[in-house]
Amino acid sequence: MTQPTDRRLLRITGSDAKTFLQGLLSNDLDKIEQGLVYTAMLTPQGKYLADFFVLRDGDAILLDTDAQQTDMLVKRLTMYKLRADVTITEGARHMTRGLDPMPAGAFADPRHPALGWRAYDGQPGDDTDWTALEVLHIIPQAGIELTPDSFLLEMGFERLNGVDFKKGCYVGQEVTARMKHKTELRKGLAQVDIIGEAPLGTQITTDAGKPAGTLFRQSGVKALAYLRFDRATGPLNAKDAQITYAP
Repeated sequence: MTQPTDRRLLRITGSDAKTFLQGLLSNDLDKIEQGLVYTAMLTPQGKYLADFFVLRDGDAILLDTDAQQTDMLVKRLTMYKLRADVTITEGARHMTRGLDPMPAGAFADPRHPALGWRAYDGQPGDDTDWTALEVLHIIPQAGIELTPDSFLLEMGFERLNGVDFKKGCYVGQEVTARMKHKTELRKGLAQVDIIGEAPLGTQITTDAGKPAGTLFRQSGVKALAYLRFDRATGPLNAKDAQITYAP
């Protein structure tokens, strides 16, 4: 069994744990009674801070977090805790993941059926090419496609079951709701066809040289890109690579 090195678990306990998280996260924490929940934490301006998975663990709530974000999350959660009956500690379990068949005690990945399962009780994972799957299904990754400038709806969180528009208020909710109900998305994460290669973060331009977006992870002839849709209607370039977007 290969233990992942890019995830850490936080354990949230106390009588106010669920209510506390409900007021901070983009998804409805009532859903943890049925399974694994994908969610995000935002700034008051509605921009991305972190994304993670939440699950019920007896009287506690576990947060399956990106290891590069865990310490920041602890500080941010502690800042909001005030006098709430909430204790935040690091969990001792390890996350593993794989494709079907799903072992007993594992949870279906709520973002997309093709992403298999996640487990927290020592079940063996597998050697799936997760980058290829994430490019194929337009799944953003923390620290790559997801940055402090990201907005959830531009990154596909509604499609990925990572945001709930009926749960009520949470930090950053007003901006997210406004983007949902009052505007048409003019930018966003998309899958593109690519001939050639270019480094992560390469600027995408039109044939006329106008900025049209940013190139991210590539798998074969497909890649993820953050695009200005109004400028992605024709041939695009990322240094020596040729890019085509077909919505």
